[in-house]
Amino acid sequence: MTGGHGGHVEGGDKRTALVIAVLALLLAVVETGAKASQTEALSQNVEATNLWAFYQARTIRQTTASTAIETAELQKIGMTDDASRARIEEQQKKWREQIATWDSNGRDGRKELTAKARETEHAREHSMARYHFLEYSAALLQVAIVIASASIITSTPALLLLGIALAAGGAALGGIGWLNPELFHL
Repeated sequence: MTGGHGGHVEGGDKRTALVIAVLALLLAVVETGAKASQTEALSQNVEATNLWAFYQARTIRQTTASTAIETAELQKIGMTDDASRARIEEQQKKWREQIATWDSNGRDGRKELTAKARETEHAREHSMARYHFLEYSAALLQVAIVIASASIITSTPALLLLGIALAAGGAALGGIGWLNPELFHL
């Protein structure tokens, strides 16, 4: 710098300022991605919770119907009226059919709900892994910006190189977050 009197900035400082601007842009993109991933994970968590609640409701209904079948079976003991016995057996048959439907019906039976809930949980974990990588990336980019800025103040080129190295690490973490956040766990 030329003492700051004329407002002139040396070429090296211009390059450093440009590096800082690019890092700030990259930081903004990473932060936006991190927030989107966090929001997505929260939404998927709610969806998984709802699916498991529906599963639980199906289970309760199945248990209630099974109990009714067993109770009706006890009522048939000693029953001599064949018409009444037939009506109870017909009702038990309907309950058994309903239990089978609640267990699996191709849409929202317990088996389908379990598969959907587990799939949603996996998607949530994927989103959370992406979020964590992007947050770590953002932290490194923020530190890189501070160190690169310090290189201007101190006129120490090594600080700019350190800032660039940290930014490269941040960019690598961001890349993993975007492309394959389940590569390894942080």
